[in-house]
Amino acid sequence: MNITTLTIVILIYLAIMTGLMALGYKKTKTDADYMVAGRSMHPWVMALSYGAAFISTSAIIGFGGAAGLFGFSLLWLTVLTIFVGIFIAFAVFGVRIRRMSCNLNCDTFPSMLGNRFQSKGLTAYAGLLIFLLMPAYTSAILIGGARFLQDALAMPFNISLLILAVLVGIYVVSGGLRGVMYTDAFFAVVMLIGMAALLLSTYNAVGGIIPGHTGLSALASMVPEALTEQGHRGWTAMPAVGSSIWWTVISTMVLGVGIGVLAQPQLTMRFMTVKQPKSIYQAILVGGIFIFFMTGTAFIVGPLSNLYFVQNQGQIALQVAEGNMDRIIPIFVSQIMPNWFLYFFMLSLLSAAVSTLASLLHVQGAAFARDLVDTLGAGKLVPQFGTRHWAKAGVLVSLLAAVVLAYVLPAGVIARATAFWFGICAAAFLPTLTAALYWPAATKAGALASTISGSLISGLGYVFLKEQEAVAIGIVSRLFDRATLLPFPWTHIDPLIYALPISAVVLVVVSLVTQKPAAQHLKDTFDKVA
Repeated sequence: MNITTLTIVILIYLAIMTGLMALGYKKTKTDADYMVAGRSMHPWVMALSYGAAFISTSAIIGFGGAAGLFGFSLLWLTVLTIFVGIFIAFAVFGVRIRRMSCNLNCDTFPSMLGNRFQSKGLTAYAGLLIFLLMPAYTSAILIGGARFLQDALAMPFNISLLILAVLVGIYVVSGGLRGVMYTDAFFAVVMLIGMAALLLSTYNAVGGIIPGHTGLSALASMVPEALTEQGHRGWTAMPAVGSSIWWTVISTMVLGVGIGVLAQPQLTMRFMTVKQPKSIYQAILVGGIFIFFMTGTAFIVGPLSNLYFVQNQGQIALQVAEGNMDRIIPIFVSQIMPNWFLYFFMLSLLSAAVSTLASLLHVQGAAFARDLVDTLGAGKLVPQFGTRHWAKAGVLVSLLAAVVLAYVLPAGVIARATAFWFGICAAAFLPTLTAALYWPAATKAGALASTISGSLISGLGYVFLKEQEAVAIGIVSRLFDRATLLPFPWTHIDPLIYALPISAVVLVVVSLVTQKPAAQHLKDTFDKVA
């Protein structure tokens, strides 16, 4: 390792990042600047920021490692993230979110839902979910970035984690959403170059596209017996339909993340930042190309790493990573890439981690300040504190919670923690958000009942039914002396599959039997939205 070269590269990177953060700080003069970047962002900056906030070390390290275990079946997630996470999110949801948020004069995701349904309780409950549960997802991103630094630079995990946490904390607190989005756009370019180079290098390492895929297909006999019994049929084949692995891949990873992206608070806020609603249409192509290269590369490289490791070490990827799939991509990259690229890819992964962490911490800080403190009137207890001060305090508390969780969560948790948060968001928020934008007859009681029921049913599913989470939490084993309450396939079905439909039905039924919103409020809310 050339310490001099590495030092120079990192200093240049930090200088650019600091300059963009300073620019964001200089232009942050109001609460609106801090919360929604003054609603003045260029559509390409918004698209790149959206993509950088969406694609993190969770996608590259966590889901790339999961692809190393499960195979090309995860490419269906790439299809879904482009169609749902970009096209549907931008064209169907994004434009209306931008217009309605202006009509309602709101600058956070929970406040938009609360103002739309005239419910402070909905605002506070949504803010509380974000502030309490999002640290689990945030910790997964921290772990992903720290794991790469650990394997690529031979740096202790604890030190890597703390360096990453401190770096992100400083720049989020200082620059607000403007600083976050400026640096996100820079990070996105770095990530795109890094992932494109990794894809080309991977195919070169395994002999090319056709030899690589053919060789990987021939390794089906090397799938461990335990995985074969669970439905694994090789890295180039779909798992056996109805098997435990099939349920994990399809319900948790593909549907959980692919649908959950529509209700991600940190992504929804990006739509509130552009100058004009029509700008969102201009961002679709940029966002789609970015997501294609980022997720597609991770889900191709992960499976092909098995072929490389077998050819060079006689072991499949999971064996080389000593059973921790979160280490598959870091180890693979450190072995196939020259040092100079390793430095660059380190910056790509650092960019992925920092961009998503910044977005998550910003939305948690905003939820704490705007949706909890302001909504509940707690700010009156400390009148000298403004919204931005409370937001910064919320950022620091959320960061501390994420660091603590990163130390206590088990190995191989990145993809699972990501799917957990995306699934919770889909069940709790997606029906309410959809109704807020498209169904004027939806009521305050219906929205609140839907959000609460979706989050509770999803949470109970993780605690009592889904095996990995239920075993880790341990409540069922203590109360009933068994791993889960119900047998297979409930042990591997993601709670999203049943919580989301129930949440939607609750919204419709309760709205049909409760008092309708005031006509004038609906007129003001949907002005120029449709």
